[in-house]
Amino acid sequence: MLSWSRRTFALSTAATAIGFGLDRPLAFMPQAFAQKSADPTPGYHRYKIGTVECTAFYDGIWEKPHDPAFIRNASIDDTRAAMAAGGFTPDFVSIPFTVLLVNTGGKLVLCDAGTGGQVQPTAGKLAANMRAAGIDPERIDTVLISHFHPDHIFGLMAKDTNAPIFPRAEIVVPAAEYRWWTDPGVFTRLAEARHALARRIQAVFPTWKNIRQVEGEGEVAPNIRMVAAPGHTPGHAAFHLASGSQQLLISADTAYVPALLMPHPEWHGVYDQDAPLAEATRRRLLDRVVADNMMIAGYHFPFPAIGQVAKDGRAYAFTPAKAV
Repeated sequence: MLSWSRRTFALSTAATAIGFGLDRPLAFMPQAFAQKSADPTPGYHRYKIGTVECTAFYDGIWEKPHDPAFIRNASIDDTRAAMAAGGFTPDFVSIPFTVLLVNTGGKLVLCDAGTGGQVQPTAGKLAANMRAAGIDPERIDTVLISHFHPDHIFGLMAKDTNAPIFPRAEIVVPAAEYRWWTDPGVFTRLAEARHALARRIQAVFPTWKNIRQVEGEGEVAPNIRMVAAPGHTPGHAAFHLASGSQQLLISADTAYVPALLMPHPEWHGVYDQDAPLAEATRRRLLDRVVADNMMIAGYHFPFPAIGQVAKDGRAYAFTPAKAV
């Protein structure tokens, strides 16, 4: 079950559509840089939205060193202070990865695919946590992809062979995102460090017959609708889950590090491809969450990556749920 912490976490902004390790192979992580945060035990947590069962799966964490370029319009001192105000260590930016499974009764729907252990040395725990929860990847019917950053799609494909990890599943993607990344001219619009990602997408996705592109907004699975959320990437999408009187916005990277971007929705992260548009989208969707009194899940929220949002002037306050 879930309980709400009494403390309201004011969250600041950081655009973390992560492009980790695209320009170089991952090196062995020395002891001095070993993970400091404890993994949740167990690494999965079930809860209900109406009659629909959801399971959050922990895929690991990135303890990101502070970087003056990370938030374009905030200093390292600003981000340290925001992390501390949110109840986190100010020593680094805590960026966990959580994949959500929705069991609609007839379908198992995975929201994003995780890192596949190919992004950070401290990530790649999805498969083990799915096994611990009794979920076989071959039972997944649908994978909804919010956008094509590596921490969201590398879990679709094996590291060395690109073989599909979810062979039975239909993979549903925003059509605008697919077009942007598979355009042969995308390399002229990308930094060199992102070229490896685009090459991999173009080598794999057009060969898969189980990818369905969805234009605009609409139902993509039972009880779930796609919601346009551009800015982080050109075709970035969120997903709206409704059952009975309850609703959940599966927000992907709309407000990725809530300790930064909730109290400071105006902060512009380096990984947002169109930062002003990402800010406008963030405000629009968070206002909708507040107005409709719905819950919100975020890919990089503290595990189990779900909570509630309240308006705080021009900013927002996030109350995380705790697994108990």
